Amino acid sequence: MKILDFLPKEAISVELASKTKKEAIQELVELLVRSKKLEPSESEKVIKVLLEREELGSTGIGQGIAIPHAKTDAVKEVVAAFGKSNDGVAFDALDGKPVYLLFLLVAPTDASSLHIKALAKISRLLKHKYFRSVLRKAANTQEVVKVIAEEDTLI
Repeated sequence: MKILDFLPKEAISVELASKTKKEAIQELVELLVRSKKLEPSESEKVIKVLLEREELGSTGIGQGIAIPHAKTDAVKEVVAAFGKSNDGVAFDALDGKPVYLLFLLVAPTDASSLHIKALAKISRLLKHKYFRSVLRKAANTQEVVKVIAEEDTLI
């Protein structure tokens, strides 16, 4: 499983405008709509399930990273969106610091195994300080895709 198999380039933004967790989740869900991986009529449902998941505990895992994720019947396959914030998002991260790199992951309700594999893959990549650093410096979608593709072959 490669990240770019479920992260379409149309669902990547290097200029998230959001300042709060809720805004960031909404903005990332809009990227899924833009990439045609989510029907516009399902976006509110997906936002709701993601925010409900956040109530269980923040997916802001520290080191400037958040991986909001949830399962819902609003999608037919595992899909992801990526956003980079230059100013940082107040995401209630475990370390109390702003989040700059956000991977949003949504999977069908009956795809627990794929959901966990995709989440693990993203987490493994984000553990590497070098990867996080290069990703934070990416100036456009093409650079993000290149960095992910290169690192994804090593993991």
